[in-house]
Amino acid sequence: MRVTIVTPSFNQAKFLERTIQSVLNQDYDDLEYIIIDGGSDDGSVDIIRKYEDRLAYWISEKDLGQTDAINKGFAKASGEVLAWLNSDDTYEPGAIKEAVIYLEEHPEVGLLYGDGNFIDTENRIIGQFPSRQTDYQRLRNGYVHICQQSAFFRADLWRKVAPLDPSFYFAMDYDLWVRLANISEVKYVQKLWANFRLHGDTKTVAEDDRCWPEMVRVHRRDGGSWFSLIMIKYLIRKIVAPIIRWRRKKMFSR
Repeated sequence: MRVTIVTPSFNQAKFLERTIQSVLNQDYDDLEYIIIDGGSDDGSVDIIRKYEDRLAYWISEKDLGQTDAINKGFAKASGEVLAWLNSDDTYEPGAIKEAVIYLEEHPEVGLLYGDGNFIDTENRIIGQFPSRQTDYQRLRNGYVHICQQSAFFRADLWRKVAPLDPSFYFAMDYDLWVRLANISEVKYVQKLWANFRLHGDTKTVAEDDRCWPEMVRVHRRDGGSWFSLIMIKYLIRKIVAPIIRWRRKKMFSR
């Protein structure tokens, strides 16, 4: 079963090589790796060229951002299983092989995900992503708990719901999870497969307040009521957002 991994990247030379190595050093042979760089000018292209003989495809050109880059990468993919790994995140050894074995043994599962550590700029573990089992209805209620870095999904299902919506800046993964969960089984396994890097420039830290409004857009698009659990969560998040931003700013200003 071929697996295609896409890495979208822009000016992440500080972390990019670790990301690349974490993919190429996996113990899985039928692996197709694609890197879509958005025209970086920080030395990223030189790093990519070091590994180009092991890449299925790469390009460096201006694009419309992360979502556009991921869509471009999957348009080149030939794998039966797909995933994307951002250029500051990493896989744990053996992650891809374990995911493939599970998907081969459970053909009813269309979206599979595991656990992920939060790491800092020095690769120190600073927490763990709160992965939990979810499903379509719980996703619609804002109960996401899917670690994108440790998620793998079937290409035939991707083709039914593709592409990622380019109008989403932050919640394009949530939008995809909802669409996949609507047509297939979602499964969480308690296996550590990835590392999610948090630093001052990540969207999760710098622009987290853009996530929930986009999740609400998905909710409303799919016929969700204004009087629902996800709307209550959204309103609570708006109230506590200043405190969250203050805590994160304090953490990353040290």
